[in-house]
Amino acid sequence: MHAANADAFWTLSPGHGEIRSQPLAPRDEDALLIRSHFSAVSRGTESLVFQGKVPESEYTRMRAPFQEGDFPGPVKYGYANVGVVEAGPAAWRGRDVFCLYPHQTRYVVPIEAVVPLPDDLPAARAILGANMETAINALWDAAPRIGDRITVIGAGVVGGLVAWLCRQIAGVRVQLLDIDADKAELAAALGVAFRHPHDAEGAQDVIVHASGSPAGLRSALPLAGYEAEIIELSWFGQDDVTLPLGEAFHSQRLTLRASQVGGVSPARRARRSHSQRLQLALSLLRDARLDALIDGESDFADLPTTLARLSTAHRPGLCHRIRYP
Repeated sequence: MHAANADAFWTLSPGHGEIRSQPLAPRDEDALLIRSHFSAVSRGTESLVFQGKVPESEYTRMRAPFQEGDFPGPVKYGYANVGVVEAGPAAWRGRDVFCLYPHQTRYVVPIEAVVPLPDDLPAARAILGANMETAINALWDAAPRIGDRITVIGAGVVGGLVAWLCRQIAGVRVQLLDIDADKAELAAALGVAFRHPHDAEGAQDVIVHASGSPAGLRSALPLAGYEAEIIELSWFGQDDVTLPLGEAFHSQRLTLRASQVGGVSPARRARRSHSQRLQLALSLLRDARLDALIDGESDFADLPTTLARLSTAHRPGLCHRIRYP
């Protein structure tokens, strides 16, 4: 007999959250009851949600698949959960799965909402699935070519994954940039060159910006080669971003383009579903070197204080894993 209630994390108002008990949704024959192993905190988007910085114009577009409540709060938000199927069709029971679900101890979802983990992918690393999806979508948008010179600005989780994927393309030279010199250790673990933006090589073919900082985006412009493309992965919420487009932006014929994971890249939309993209993301997480992208772990019960601390950190860290009892 499974518990009729579950505990979930809710953002109540900007900067304040709590664990709430709530009834589980009823489960029909084709749905799954999942007990959470781990979830992950999205340092960028989730921090903006927690701080109440989602623009009113984006309230609908920013909804997570299983969000409850509305912005700015109370709202239950999140999209990186790995758990085990406790009840459902026999073929699913006992399987570890990934789901775009908020931070909650147990939950009920349709079968089509989950993707089974590959047998050789540890659940503790699978929480990077949503981040890997974002990185895959960015590369589909950027379409790097053999021998390209590629710069990734921002050595966070998504930036690290983008750089790691790019380095596997034949002949490509990748540099991962960050103002935090300590991120050199992450770059070394991922096998990519690390540089401070002031020391970066110029004349780049593709630049992917993922620092979450307007200064990071501004630093991309002088590094771009003639007719190069800059792919913007950061989301700034309500913050204004000022760019020096009066300098070499026009003479260099640069392109600045947004990449957002909510829609499958137009380059693959006709032939890849969201589920197929997530399956690909999980399959690419088998490499143990990617554990370097997880730099912290805490208990689910501590999530209100953990998220308050992470969302106000002077320098965002990497992936923070939430552990469930």
